Amino acid sequence: MSDGKIRTVYFYKSYFKDFLNELKSSKVRDKVLYVLRIIETVQRISTDHLKHIEGTDGLYEIRIQSGSDIYRVFCFFDAGNLIVIANGFQKKSQKTPRREIERALQIKSEYESKK
Repeated sequence: MSDGKIRTVYFYKSYFKDFLNELKSSKVRDKVLYVLRIIETVQRISTDHLKHIEGTDGLYEIRIQSGSDIYRVFCFFDAGNLIVIANGFQKKSQKTPRREIERALQIKSEYESKK
């Protein structure tokens, strides 16, 4: 792969771009994109940045922290080293809201049915 990439990040539809555009701070947007570059280029990704969501079939969360704010972006793997980015949200409670996980699973199902 070019540019030192080990994986390719793919934004499915506009779900992630909508989330990115809703972020009020360019500092936060830059941090989100920085973490995505880490995921594309680092051989072994720390669970500080990418973690499997327990109880799901292949759904992962990308973990981003900027100051005291915490953000999550859901993704899943496709053929080879393709990472499909689904949706994102700002985390405001200790536990990831079930409705956000359900939304990500729905996006994953939609992607898989259309490919």
